[in-house]
Amino acid sequence: MKKWTTAMVCLAAAWPYFSQAQVNLASLDRDMTGPRAQVLVLGTMHLNAMPDGFDPAALDGVLDRLAAFKPGIITIETESGEECDLAARHPAKYGADYCASTALAKAATGLDVPAALAEVDRTLKAWPADAAPAQRRRLAALFLAANDVASAYVQWLQLPAPERRASDSLDQALVDKLAQLARRNNENYQLAARLAARLKLQRVHAIDNHTGDRIDLPDIKPFVQAIEAAWAAGGAALKESEQRQEAMMRAPDLLPLYRELNTAASLRMYAEANVSAAMRARSPQGYPQMWVAGWEVRNLRMVANIRETFREQPGARVLSIVGVSHKPWFDGWLGQLQGVDVVDVGPVLK
Repeated sequence: MKKWTTAMVCLAAAWPYFSQAQVNLASLDRDMTGPRAQVLVLGTMHLNAMPDGFDPAALDGVLDRLAAFKPGIITIETESGEECDLAARHPAKYGADYCASTALAKAATGLDVPAALAEVDRTLKAWPADAAPAQRRRLAALFLAANDVASAYVQWLQLPAPERRASDSLDQALVDKLAQLARRNNENYQLAARLAARLKLQRVHAIDNHTGDRIDLPDIKPFVQAIEAAWAAGGAALKESEQRQEAMMRAPDLLPLYRELNTAASLRMYAEANVSAAMRARSPQGYPQMWVAGWEVRNLRMVANIRETFREQPGARVLSIVGVSHKPWFDGWLGQLQGVDVVDVGPVLK
């Protein structure tokens, strides 16, 4: 009996060790053969917040540095056509305006989103090394019908100026839509699409996801108020940083701003302002903590979507352009994937 009691005492003492034992998943690829994927995450401000008079040429220095990395895959922070189609089929859950309408492109091509997605896939599998303008116009129209505007713009940018015209399913309404993108302050067009066209890639990849962060509450206002109060209470450092960045946003070269945004100190500040402040906030309903749960679901699904873009390409070079607040989560979780190295963005921008 004494031996049994002693054994139980020892087991009880050791139980925390056993219950906390975990497999180090990051080391499972230590004997990997073949090339490792290189993933670079660029944290960006959302360019729609740029001051009046913003000139996209201010991004040229950033584009030069990113081009030198030579990514074969570029991902962007927007919803995919497949996710948009899912949301459209469940309006009671996601609302009627989850994504922009593809009505114009459907009228021009005769294709709804699922049919356009399938046609895009078939077209890219047979894509020639030297595509004709007619093929690019047709693919641009297909991308628009598939709710992939940024990829359509990649094709548009690779057309010679005289060939940027209505033809091959790309009617005048779609031509006007693509021409307007040159004036849109959006990193998906001014950074990702311009870079993809420069590198002669055929598309960019949409990896955002909001299917898991739509909090289901009878009244959303108290939830929003609780989150805003939490951020206000913990956002002094962020506010000071944003004030300093305002002057940098008006510079003719935004490379120094991007260097600043992607420093370890800046990323830590964004992470703490977003999540630490919410986790500390007091709320009878736990609203700030609910927001953090949705934030984590969103980032997990975004990282999984990035992984899917190079699932069949071991050794791929991947650039993910995303709002700077996401970068700490992307870096942390991408770094746990097998056969994947997260590239330090600092040296790339220098």
